[in-house]
Amino acid sequence: MKFKNILTALLFFFAIILSQSAFSQTNYADVKVDDLTDTQIRQLMQRAESVGYNDAQLEQMAAAQGMNATEIQKLRLRVEKIRKQEGGQSNDKSDSNGSNRNQQNGNELDRTRGFDKQNVRDTTKNNNKTDSSGNLKTKKALEEEKLEEMKKLFEGLKPKIFGEDLFKNENLTFEPNLRMATPKSYVVGPDDELLIDLSGDNEANYKLKVSPDGTIRLQYVGLISVGGLTIEQATSKIRSSMASTYPSLRSGRTSVAITLGNIRSIKVTVIGEVVKPGSYTVPSLFTVFNALYESGGPNRNGSFRKIQVVRNNKVVSTIDVYDFLLNGIQLNNIRLQDQDVINVPVYQTRVEMAGEVKRPALYEALNTETLEDMVRFAGGFSNDAYTAQIKVLQKTNKERKITDVPADDYNKYNPLNGDKYVVEAILDRFENRVEISGAVFRPGQFELDENLTLKQLIGKADGLKEDAFLNRGYISRLNADNSLSLLSFDVAKVLAGTEADIKLQREDKVTISSIFDLREEYKVTIQGEVREPGIFEYGDNMNLESLIQMAGGFKEGATPNRIEISRRIKNSDATSVSAQTAEVFTVNVDQNLKIQEKDFTLKPFDIVSIRSSESYQVQRQVKVEGEVLYPGTYTITKKDERISDIMKRAGGLSPLAYVEGASLKRTGGAEARAIDSLERRKEEKEKLMNLQRLKQSGAKDTTTIEKDLQILRSDLVGIDLEKILKKPLSRNDLIVEDGDVIRVPKELQTVRVTGEVLKPNSIVYIKGRSFKGYVDGAGGFSYNAYKKGAYIVYSNGSVAAAKKFLFFNNYPQVKPGAEIFVPKRAEREKMNVQAWIGISTAFASLAAIVVSLLR
Repeated sequence: MKFKNILTALLFFFAIILSQSAFSQTNYADVKVDDLTDTQIRQLMQRAESVGYNDAQLEQMAAAQGMNATEIQKLRLRVEKIRKQEGGQSNDKSDSNGSNRNQQNGNELDRTRGFDKQNVRDTTKNNNKTDSSGNLKTKKALEEEKLEEMKKLFEGLKPKIFGEDLFKNENLTFEPNLRMATPKSYVVGPDDELLIDLSGDNEANYKLKVSPDGTIRLQYVGLISVGGLTIEQATSKIRSSMASTYPSLRSGRTSVAITLGNIRSIKVTVIGEVVKPGSYTVPSLFTVFNALYESGGPNRNGSFRKIQVVRNNKVVSTIDVYDFLLNGIQLNNIRLQDQDVINVPVYQTRVEMAGEVKRPALYEALNTETLEDMVRFAGGFSNDAYTAQIKVLQKTNKERKITDVPADDYNKYNPLNGDKYVVEAILDRFENRVEISGAVFRPGQFELDENLTLKQLIGKADGLKEDAFLNRGYISRLNADNSLSLLSFDVAKVLAGTEADIKLQREDKVTISSIFDLREEYKVTIQGEVREPGIFEYGDNMNLESLIQMAGGFKEGATPNRIEISRRIKNSDATSVSAQTAEVFTVNVDQNLKIQEKDFTLKPFDIVSIRSSESYQVQRQVKVEGEVLYPGTYTITKKDERISDIMKRAGGLSPLAYVEGASLKRTGGAEARAIDSLERRKEEKEKLMNLQRLKQSGAKDTTTIEKDLQILRSDLVGIDLEKILKKPLSRNDLIVEDGDVIRVPKELQTVRVTGEVLKPNSIVYIKGRSFKGYVDGAGGFSYNAYKKGAYIVYSNGSVAAAKKFLFFNNYPQVKPGAEIFVPKRAEREKMNVQAWIGISTAFASLAAIVVSLLR
């Protein structure tokens, strides 16, 4: 254990060392949080959340990056401000003492530079993890990924230098095409290979290499000096030298073609502010851009605007990379020669464009350029930019200052080194907006014209709807201090001109209500024996016949007589104990939906009740199954029809019938289930699901659960069919109901034993065998058996429980098809030390009292 602790401490120490070294190249000590835009802060927060860091960890990462304590405090305030603006909360997970929050003193911030130990332990908790491909990642790989995430976290705080990615782009190499035709301006030098091809009267091919002294030796011609000549000049000189040996060259009967074979390598030197300065051996077709790419391009201090090519101690070309970056023009990108020197000087003036521009970055400015050029370099303003002026943050010899440059001076303002130009966003408000809503045909926002009035705005909205409330409207108006005020007006009088029209102001919101918005929605209700009972929308002059027709008409069992309409009382005497609470009307309607007296007009919120006819009865049926002569479904012919009557209609019992096992299953008829027992059925179904869920989850007290499940599963009514058939119309002879199922089984031959026995199973029924004998056949009682709680469920659905007589359990008689259930004994809470002490103390106190009384 001690060795593991030491190893963990070492890993933590190395993690800190690695993290510090990983960020040593990216120091954010000079980052000023005040100079960061809200967009940059939001991007930083989003990156932190994407890798699982909270706000406290974000501050720790900032400290590890080299940000000083003052700037971290400012960063915290900026983050909290943005979260408040967005209506969110800090994602810090701190305890009640705020231990996760960094303290504001410098010592605590210095401690956070080494990262929070708990965070490091969390990130290195597992030695190995798998990536999305299922490959096993080592601990080192996970550490490197974490460090890479932390490195990406603060990207964007320091602006990028415009053009720095140009020479780091792997898809843009600037490599010359070595297979192209030889440029006419190419200068021949030592180690170049010339291909000379004679055709016509004379046929010959020569492959000649230029010697170090710049000459070639041609057969039958001799030495020809070509070093330092362009390929065009070398071709002319070789042709004139061969003319004396091949006279047909003059007449044109022989032609000569001279091309460049293998090109030579040259050595150039790249110095100054570049990423990788030094000497490079490159093909002679290389240009300045090719060499800059090989050297990594200018570094953070290098100039992109004044790159010099020095040849023979003279500057032969000055390259401005911005010509290529902005316009795609490779101006002065000359071909290099041997011993050329490329010098990248230090930049003189560099400014930053930030905020609402299309390409925020650091830009290098020449002495002849203005702020207008900087905006052009940045791609121009974004869509939301405030273009009227630009804020300039400058650094003087003593302190910082801010300057506002108006748009008219963009082409006059000369950038200074270190300037930061902040282009702000336009205000999120309208300078000429008014709004109208409510009962107009075209609600919405409209332009505030000069001298626009309320009446004109209503006209722009295509006028009022028919349901407009004409007595009152109101205007929501902003005061000078942006507080809200309401201005009421009479809509009808303003439109008629009898009341002065109102001149509108910016951000006025006109509301004209509908009459339906100002009252409770009018509805009527119909219930009872109609085909589609429910709530219907009320209409003026709506009568009872129309409502019955809307509800689909009467059901077959409905009685059109004594239809009851209940109506609200508006002016009831509140001081009276017997005050009337509703007004009730009784109306008779015939089957043709005609009121026998006069038309009855409904009012809003009336409730119409249609009752069923007492003389109308839907057929009710029972089912007889099992060992009867004529099993099947039988219709109940009278209200007091009993089980004995149904059994008589079924032909009586068959020879194999087991009368004692006959059962009655009563679930209620279809109509009863649909109306009377709907809510009860829902409750039972929910209770059954909950009980089954408890049983599956392994609840301890399964005895109660099993009992409840059996109660819910069973709809059996315990009947004694033998007594019923012997003595019809007795108390045992129940009146049948719709949906009853009478089942007469064959004689059952087994008894099932379940619950707290050693081996629950089914046992062959043996006449005269006792309750205890069947339990012994299932292995006997288990350790947790609650013996006196055992009971029997007979095949007809009746239940008999064990009874206690003195110290003996009197168990019920077992019959064929019965099920014996032994419940589980309730668990007793074990006595702990405190309970025993309490009992001992109580007994001691009681003994002391007894002794005192005896004395």
